[in-house]
Amino acid sequence: MKNRYHYASVLKALEELKAMDFVVDFNLQEETIMNNPENYQILHIYRYEGDTSPDEEAVVYGIKSNTGEKGVFVAGFSANSESHAAQVLLELSIKGNK
Repeated sequence: MKNRYHYASVLKALEELKAMDFVVDFNLQEETIMNNPENYQILHIYRYEGDTSPDEEAVVYGIKSNTGEKGVFVAGFSANSESHAAQVLLELSIKGNK
C-alpha cells in the first residue's frame, strides 16, 4: 500500500488520526520501533512546516503494529533529527513508496 501524505498542522493531524482510532503513543515505544521496524506499517504521514522557522518542522506518523495497535509518532522533521526511531520511520516511509 502506498503511503498517504496529508499536510496540516500537527494538532489537526493528531485530531484526525485520533478520530480514526490511532490512539497509542508510539513515542513511548521508540526503542521497540528501532529494534523491530519490520513490525510496523506507516499508514499516514502528516508533515507540517512552521511559518517562521525551519526549526518548527514536524512529522506525524500514523502507524499500525503487526499486533493491530494503531497510534502516532511525532518527531521533528529534518535530516539531522535526534530521534533514531524517527530516522527508522523515515526510512520505512521511503521504502514503502518504492
